[in-house]
Amino acid sequence: MTLRPTLDTQVLAIAERFMQAFDIPGVTLSIVLPDHPGFAVAAGLRALGENTPVDIDTSFAVASNSKAYLTACLAMLVDEGSLSWDDPVVQHLPEFRMQDPVVTSMMTVRDLLVHRSGLPLGAGDLMQFPRTDHTRDEVLRALQYFKPAKGFRAGYAYDNCLYIVAGLLLERVSGLSWDAFVEHRIFKPLGMSDAVSNPTLVSTANRAARHARLGPPTIGMGALERIEPDEPPIIGPAGGINVSARSTIAWLNVQLGRGQLPDGRRLWSESAAAEMWTPQTIISGGPGPTPEMPQRSVLQAYALGWGVSDYRGSRMITHGGGLAGQATRTTLLPERGIGLAVFTNAGDAEPVSSLRYALLDHLLGVPEFDWIGSTRKAIDETHKQVVTLLGDGDFKAPAGTPSLPLECYAGRYRDRWYGDVVIAYEGGRLSIDFTRTRVFKSGLEPFGADRFRTRFARGAGEDAVLSFALVDGAVTGIAMQALSPIADFSFDFKDLAFVRVSDE
Repeated sequence: MTLRPTLDTQVLAIAERFMQAFDIPGVTLSIVLPDHPGFAVAAGLRALGENTPVDIDTSFAVASNSKAYLTACLAMLVDEGSLSWDDPVVQHLPEFRMQDPVVTSMMTVRDLLVHRSGLPLGAGDLMQFPRTDHTRDEVLRALQYFKPAKGFRAGYAYDNCLYIVAGLLLERVSGLSWDAFVEHRIFKPLGMSDAVSNPTLVSTANRAARHARLGPPTIGMGALERIEPDEPPIIGPAGGINVSARSTIAWLNVQLGRGQLPDGRRLWSESAAAEMWTPQTIISGGPGPTPEMPQRSVLQAYALGWGVSDYRGSRMITHGGGLAGQATRTTLLPERGIGLAVFTNAGDAEPVSSLRYALLDHLLGVPEFDWIGSTRKAIDETHKQVVTLLGDGDFKAPAGTPSLPLECYAGRYRDRWYGDVVIAYEGGRLSIDFTRTRVFKSGLEPFGADRFRTRFARGAGEDAVLSFALVDGAVTGIAMQALSPIADFSFDFKDLAFVRVSDE
């Protein structure tokens, strides 16, 4: 059956309304329906200030949508009998260590994938974002120094580092790197010729630019500005795939086919598909949708690389992706035969989620809901709270001053999982160098009693507040926190515990 002649123009019209309402430069949509194998459409520009249109072959960084590709790769190994979801991780990675030896012995392959490890939200993300020189093996070794926030399997907290470890496990079991495995076992069979497994492999000139709001008064507010991508190759299994809307049609189809290709061949078994969509960790629960919040789910849970919830009476399998300056969503309604991917080149997450719902409503034929209005209201309320705290200018320093001469704070400080920062004193001022993160270098400004703030280059990432610990008049360490109240969780400064190791 051929595509209904107006559907592509209808979904484009919906996308364009969101683009206008939320200043989104460019959008692509990939859609699969029960009566059609799929189509893709595009609108807008690849980059602000340039007359380069987005098309269905424009490459986007899909970020954490990559996690479902990793679990599909592992599912193939499960089908082959090379591992089980419930194998202990140490069976395949003997050097694997968590802080608690009991947790080390209990952690399974499944546990790596479902965000119930007990680690804090975004644990260790500063080893990746902004770009660092850390390696995947260093991430593996760092796990033993991550302090748990709750008990093992006691609740949900999203992380990326354990997916990087799962990528190492894939390599150890299969003998192929993440890059090689996903290329040969998924991209090639599906004909995803422009898909790459980590950002350093993107070679196409047809690549979506990144756009973010950098303030004032803080990141996430203000006008959109173009920024440069800066992800390291180690994020591959957790968030490194770059792909076009055209190629994503094949990914949606094989998912809705429970691993089966159109010619009948299988990439993974139907039982493996069911396992990947089975809820493992409860995220939230509640009374369900209301007229004002039709997206509110009775249950939200995390499966293997996918979120599971309900929408308009149907099971919804979904995941989001967010990197600096780019937001994406992938959604399946398996029982309805609907697959949808929304890629944008702006970092605002809320409009992309709502655009996804507006498109699903149209495909399902349900009455229209004012998604633009509800999203604008939610964003305005958040911004109002920030302005109430901060005003619409810069952050105001709290009362208090340094209790020691500035040169006394200078030195080298070490965190056991991140590495070193160097505080230098020169010309009557302090500065900081995050030695593993090239863009995190900044002067330090007094920000209260024995506290200082960074002022990183515009677009480099969230700023931090440093609190120096003093014992008997000597500086012994540094605690940190993000400066902004709406900072992304990946800037997990709060999990750092720097100890002074030498004077500089």
